[in-house]
Amino acid sequence: MNNQRFWNAARTWSLLALGTALYAFGLQYFILPNLLMEGGVTGISVLLNYAANIPVSISTLVLNVPLFLIGWRQLGRGAMVYTVGGIVLLSVVLWILEQGVAMGWFVPFTTEHDFILVVLYAGVTLGAGLGLVFRAGGTTGGVDIIARILHRWKGWSMGQILLTLDILILGASLIFIPKEKVLYTLVIVFISSKIIDSIQEGVYAAKAFNIICEAPEKLAEKIAQELERGVTLLPAVGAYSKDDRTMVYCVVSRFEIRKLKSLVRQHDKRAFIVINDVHDVLGEGFREE
Repeated sequence: MNNQRFWNAARTWSLLALGTALYAFGLQYFILPNLLMEGGVTGISVLLNYAANIPVSISTLVLNVPLFLIGWRQLGRGAMVYTVGGIVLLSVVLWILEQGVAMGWFVPFTTEHDFILVVLYAGVTLGAGLGLVFRAGGTTGGVDIIARILHRWKGWSMGQILLTLDILILGASLIFIPKEKVLYTLVIVFISSKIIDSIQEGVYAAKAFNIICEAPEKLAEKIAQELERGVTLLPAVGAYSKDDRTMVYCVVSRFEIRKLKSLVRQHDKRAFIVINDVHDVLGEGFREE
């Protein structure tokens, strides 16, 4: 293994470890002590903890073993390596935190009144943890393995499969916890999903400019000189006029949007500009993966 592959692997496993640690912390510090819920296999483990006082660390591992074996067979080794890592790391961190609670070294956060505070912090913590795990290319096991298999076999939407399974799990939780806690859980799931999306899409958000103007080559030179950004000239044809044109394509940071707009207007007041969101940018002038 060369140095680049080693550092890539080290970065991936570090993200996986940090993500599972954050997720486990959110479960032990916010979810369990306040009788809240979570989706997926973790949600089933939480239910077993409420119903039979079975440690979440044990049930999470036990429930995921058959799913892992099925996934290994159906999805292949390459798709499951980081999933195994996520499952094992999550169970280990959960076990460590459980021992810390039992020995009094770790005191979970409980409240009888300000549940909004719990919901906000739980959503952010769980979402950040899962976002890092997904960004590393892993999972914490669970129903997403089932979703992948059903998607491959039946062509069903993974989102619909996961949503259906989560609804069933949350519905079953009404047997053990008040409906208000289930409603709070839905807010946690919403916040968590938004945090996951932001981490998955990247914090290096930018804007892509597509510009149709007069003298595009001169505009490209101005952008390269004044903004020091790379510019691509793309051939284009007007659908109505059938005229051959050249479109200017450029990606800039959020802080350079106004400056580029001004530069284009100074060059050609009649320029046609389309601006698109870019959620993650790699390469020269931005960040290197």
